[in-house]
This record gives sequence, C-alpha cells and structure tokens, in this order.
Amino acid sequence: MHNYKYLFIGLIIVLGLRSLSADGQKMKSGETKPQLWLTDPDHAVLFKLQNQSFRQINTLKSIPTITIGKSTTYQQMDGFGFALTGGSAMLINKMSAAKQADLLKELFGADKNSIGVSYLRISLGASDLDDHVFSYDDLQAGETDADLKKFSLANDKNALIPVLKKVLLINPHVKLLASPWSAPAWMKTNDSTGGGHLKTEYYHTYSQYLIKYIKGMAANGIAIDAITIQNEPLNPKNNPSMVMEASEQDNFIKNNLGPDFKAANIKTKIILYDHNADRPDYPITILNDPAAKKYVDGSAFHLYGGKIEALSEVHNAHPDKNLYFTEEWVGAPGDLNKDMRFHMKDLIIGAPRNWSRNVIEWNLAADQNQEPHTPGGCDRCLGAITINGDKVTRNSAYYIIAHASKFVRPGSKRTASNYLDELPNVAFLTPAGKIVLIVYNDSSDTQTFNIKLDNKQVSSVLNSGATGTYVF
Repeated sequence: MHNYKYLFIGLIIVLGLRSLSADGQKMKSGETKPQLWLTDPDHAVLFKLQNQSFRQINTLKSIPTITIGKSTTYQQMDGFGFALTGGSAMLINKMSAAKQADLLKELFGADKNSIGVSYLRISLGASDLDDHVFSYDDLQAGETDADLKKFSLANDKNALIPVLKKVLLINPHVKLLASPWSAPAWMKTNDSTGGGHLKTEYYHTYSQYLIKYIKGMAANGIAIDAITIQNEPLNPKNNPSMVMEASEQDNFIKNNLGPDFKAANIKTKIILYDHNADRPDYPITILNDPAAKKYVDGSAFHLYGGKIEALSEVHNAHPDKNLYFTEEWVGAPGDLNKDMRFHMKDLIIGAPRNWSRNVIEWNLAADQNQEPHTPGGCDRCLGAITINGDKVTRNSAYYIIAHASKFVRPGSKRTASNYLDELPNVAFLTPAGKIVLIVYNDSSDTQTFNIKLDNKQVSSVLNSGATGTYVF
C-alpha cells in the first residue's frame, strides 16, 4: 500500500499541475479546498484558474509545509495597482469608447473577468511619462506668481481626469496617491524643470500649491487619499525632477505643509521620502523629529537600490507609522520569467512581509514604442499593458499585480505564514473571511508542498518559476 502512495507522489511531480486525486474523487465535506490561480511562464499559463482537485494528504511529512496562522495578523492592506501616468491616461482616452470601457472594467471591476485594481499612483503635474513637461502654474522666464493666480488643472483635464472619473464609476473606492516630480520652475533654485531645489522663500507658496491641487481634484469629484512630497527626492537626473534633502523635507513639513494642511482642513495623508530602499535613514531622520512626525502618515519606497527589508528597519524605528511601496519598473521588452522572479519575491511577497500596505507597479500603459515620455524621460519603461490603438497586450506587471489585486481586497490583513527560501510566500485574511496565500517557486525544480490551515492540510505542486495564488 505504501509503495502505491509513493508511486502516486512521483506521478504528481511528473504531471506537474494535474489533479492531485488519482481517481478524481471529490474532497469530503468540511475539508479545505482552495482555488488555485496560476501563472507558469515556461508552460504558457497566464493567470488562469486551474481545474485542480486538491486532496488532504497527511502522510507527506517529508515535503515542505507552508503553515498559515490566521489568528496572527499584521498590517492592513490598502491595495495593489499601478501608476496611472499622464501618458497611460492619454493612450486609454484615445481608445474607442467600447474598447476603453472593456479595458477599464477588466482592470478595475469586480467580476470574474476583472483583476480588481484597487490603488493608483498619479503624478501631481507631469511625470517623465507624460508627453510634455508641465506644472499647474507655468510662467514665462523671470515671472513669479506667489498668489498662484494662474494655477490651473487644464493639462489633467485633457485625459487624466476623464479617465479617473470613469475608473471611479467602476470602483468608487480606488485609492489615489499623488506624487509631484517637480515644483514649478520659477519656485526652484535653478529655474528649471529638472534638478534644483525648492527655494525656501516659496515653501509656503508650494504648500498652498499642493492644497489647491487637492481641492481642485475634489471639485472634479476625485478624492486624493495621500500625497508624497517629492518623487525620488535624491534624483536630479529625471525630467521633471527636484532635489529635496531630508533636512529640507523635514523643515517643509513641520513649518509649512503640516500646519497648512491642518489650517485648510485637508485630510489627505502626507507620506515621506518616495525613493529607494538604500536610504532608510532619510525617513527615519524626519520621523525622529516630533514636530514633523505628528503630521506624517508614513514613508514610501522604490527598489532601484537597497533591499526590501529596509522597510522593516523603518517600521521598527517608528512602528506607529505606515509604509508604502510606490514604484518599480519593468524594462522593455520584458521577460515574464525573469520579471516574475524579482517582482513576486521582493514586491508582491516581500513588500507586505516588510509592512507595506500596498504595492504599485510603474506604469499602467505605454504604446508599442514605450511612449509617450518627456525629453530625457524613461524610454524603456514597459507598461503593464501595451496599447496600440484599440489593441491591448498584457505584459509582465499585469500578471504580477493580478495575483494580488484580484483577491487581496482593501481592508485585508497580512497574516502569519512561515517563509521558505525555495517557496517564498505571503498570506492574507480578507474582510470576507477568506485566506489568500501567494506562493512563488524560486527553485530550479518542480516543488510539491503542503499547505496547512486550521489543522487541515492539502498538497499542491508548482513548476519552477511558477506563481500560485491560493484562495481558501
């Protein structure tokens, strides 16, 4: 009898994702039976629900076991999604009405054919993935506008605001994070859209500029949940960009932005830093100042440098403040196998395991030539989708985010699960009481493993490089 069992186990490994029940027998009533949504790049399986029958197997003690402890919970999740750049919105806005409606429903809807994106990052003014550089108060050289009489959201009304309104009709609860790439050039030390610092004499003016933006978006029916103060404040090389050292950001928050938000009754969250994980000292330094800290919700990170574990360093220093993951790119032309390995391990799994409340990929859409972008902006940033007229191609970041966004709904809490080097994973308890487990096979071999939940155990198989989302 034991020989048959081990022959059966060998058959599972050979057949990979075929049924774990040799005779097709259904599980007994009361046993744990998860759904499995699979992406397996080597076998051309792209985020598909598997017709896989799970079976309780208590005898496979020699194989790895992921144990979920749903009674132990950590941070609440705000959502998963993309940067809706001005360029992304422009491409979506140019689609035919029917194809645009279908795409937005697929991205933001809640039905079986949708991936349920719940969090968007937008640029406050232009990012480098707009078709031109702009702020909301652009002037001729030598002019100033301390009273912001020429402030206008006109550029955003061309595409970004119309697309956002359609998104919010599909899901009114999508959270929006806005990030500025630069203050208006006339407020800066170099009078340029790239590099330079914010002049201290314009700290109050820039604070009012941000308030006018939040109020202006609200007047268009768009609530800004949070802002970061400056995208990549240590990077002067982008166009647009602006440098803001930690000491400058600290002074701006405690002496201008924080008090001005309070005086204007602005409830939008203030988030620090918004740059790479190699400088956790930047947000920690500011949070160490009580005069600034009291106005701050948390800190945001990218991962073009450093390690994702740096987020836990910030959490440990200031556990009362939140953490966010706001940007990571996929370089064109993309390689799903390679992209999945880094993004699943370090972002979808790694960021929440290090206290992040969200994960945002850069960016939602580009065309077949990785356009639009500003002069000097990113010309290799592959969108989660490629839009060529009405034709939509789904790329690496689409599948990466889908594995979490569809199931880990806002309000879910990360819950305990043991981390295995060859099977990195993260688990969540949803508001509906479901358990979601995301597992990536980071070994060179097919892995058979157990999943243990509530004293029940099932066995599953993932091929090398495959990702499975299990929903209990």
